[in-house]
Amino acid sequence: MTTRRTVLKFAAALPAAALLPQAALAKTDPFYNSRGVAVDGSDVVAYFIENAPVKGDRNITHEWSGATWRFSTEANRDAFAANPEKYAPQYGGYCAWAVSQGYTASTTPEAWKIVNGKLYLNYSKRIQRRWERDIPGNIQTGDANWPSVLA
Repeated sequence: MTTRRTVLKFAAALPAAALLPQAALAKTDPFYNSRGVAVDGSDVVAYFIENAPVKGDRNITHEWSGATWRFSTEANRDAFAANPEKYAPQYGGYCAWAVSQGYTASTTPEAWKIVNGKLYLNYSKRIQRRWERDIPGNIQTGDANWPSVLA
């Protein structure tokens, strides 16, 4: 039996349902960013030089690949600008574990590792421990999945 309440619920759901195909077609940004700032504003060069996550300064930036990258020092900014592929995190700064599993996820600055001269970020320290159980295998599947997981 169809009630007025059922009809009203169905009618209210229609506008939201109309948006689903458009959302499914939306493409993920090539670099993990928040409001255009890459990797939570972390200084990606600092991972290599200071062996630690360091917050970037909003006044020391470089535009690259559609995102604003922040740095803690001008020297780090200049190093990045000279060779961004060397310092930019793998998989666009998305979670390395997630990409190895076929999807993207955000990352946290504290969950990171440099492997063979490349920076990998993860969603959390817990997820990073999972990724570390088979780093070579997870990098291999992550490389195979990247960048198709952005679609």
